[in-house]
Amino acid sequence: MSVINDPSSTLGGNDPRYPQDRDFGGLSRSPAEALEPVRPPEPDRDDEDRRLHPVLAFFNAMFQLAFFTALLSLAVFYVVRYQFDRPGPLATSTVVVIPKGEGTSAIAERLEHDEVISDRGLFMTGVIYFSYLKGTGSLKAGEYEFRKRASMRQVLDTLVEGRSIDHKVTLPEGLTSQQIVERISANPDLKGDITEIPAEGTLLPDTYRFQIGDSRIDIIERMQVAHRKFLAKMWDERDPDIVVKTPQEAVILASIVEKETGRADERPRIAAVFENRLRKNMRLQSDPTIIYGLVGGKGVLDHPIQQDELERETPYNTYKINGLPPTPIANPGRAAIEAVLKPAKTKDLYFVADGTGGHSFAPSLVEHNKNVVKWRQVERAMREKEREEAAAAAAAAAAAGTATEAAPGTVTEAPPDGEAATTELSPEGLRSLQSSAGVTPGPAAADATTPSPPEPTAGVGIPLPLRNPKR
Repeated sequence: MSVINDPSSTLGGNDPRYPQDRDFGGLSRSPAEALEPVRPPEPDRDDEDRRLHPVLAFFNAMFQLAFFTALLSLAVFYVVRYQFDRPGPLATSTVVVIPKGEGTSAIAERLEHDEVISDRGLFMTGVIYFSYLKGTGSLKAGEYEFRKRASMRQVLDTLVEGRSIDHKVTLPEGLTSQQIVERISANPDLKGDITEIPAEGTLLPDTYRFQIGDSRIDIIERMQVAHRKFLAKMWDERDPDIVVKTPQEAVILASIVEKETGRADERPRIAAVFENRLRKNMRLQSDPTIIYGLVGGKGVLDHPIQQDELERETPYNTYKINGLPPTPIANPGRAAIEAVLKPAKTKDLYFVADGTGGHSFAPSLVEHNKNVVKWRQVERAMREKEREEAAAAAAAAAAAGTATEAAPGTVTEAPPDGEAATTELSPEGLRSLQSSAGVTPGPAAADATTPSPPEPTAGVGIPLPLRNPKR
């Protein structure tokens, strides 16, 4: 009986080291083979090598996600950039008003509605990228003109840089506060009412820019702030020897200088004349102060100054009062204020019109009277020219068979024989002529035969005849 082939033998049987299904290729195992141990199967090393550490696997997944996100962002960027730089839908140039306080989404909707842009979502994407991520700035309110076929980038740049349509209001030097308020109120691009006239001399004349819808009171406030800043700066830099002692006195005198001349080169010298007169206790005798005393903030007298008006008692009649009037008579500009705070170094006490738009200055009454004589010659030439022009106009009108209105101060008729008869200018006509030429005569020069007054003494007013004030 063979032991090897017995399935119940202890050398085989249920021993796991000897699997029953082992294939021996049809050969019986020898006792030696039956006694040899069988090794267990080894694991697959390729699968073990491919298994990553959990941390490495996480970073690997994140890298892949970032890579694909970058690719997608790059694609979106180039699409947005292409759309941003391509011509827009505007067929013609148009104006769009962006109100204050309107959000980015509302602005994009407005632009799309007005066909400035084709896609508000794409525009919003560009705003987020360029304005916020790249820090180019936010969209600004204003009134904007967008050109035909403007790209979204051009539209965005315009709104970010605030290149709005330039609106401005110009307030010239020498206007009263009432006149300035009237000009601002008449501007249709501003809104709101000015309920109170600012104090005289507290506004700085200049050109002020604004946006559609800005308030009128905002312009007034800007003028007041500009005045305070400039006056404070110039007061700190003033000549220490000037006669005015406070900034308010400086503005009062500057307003008189402003109204006396329109020539910038003359202001320091005219300021010096008034400073010198104040030092000598001489009255200023400035015609513009008389006008302000008569009409106040209206600023304009509808006729030349009459003799009885020179004698009228008002707080502003510097022919009657000593020193400065109680308030400015207008709003002086920068040059007039600087002229008062840094006047010319002269001994002049008088000035008179020279016929060229400027003035002749003199330190003494003798020299001043010589200048007055020269002005009389200019004045006579002006009168003669006026007569000739009036006669020529009358003759032309008579030849045409129509009536022509005569020039101021001259009465002209067309007699039956066709020749013009012209009367001599009356004193009132002369004043009208001088007024039309921008000249306001003073009492001392009302008659060429008036004897020269004596040299000035303290407390005695000396006339300043025939000045050329700004109206």
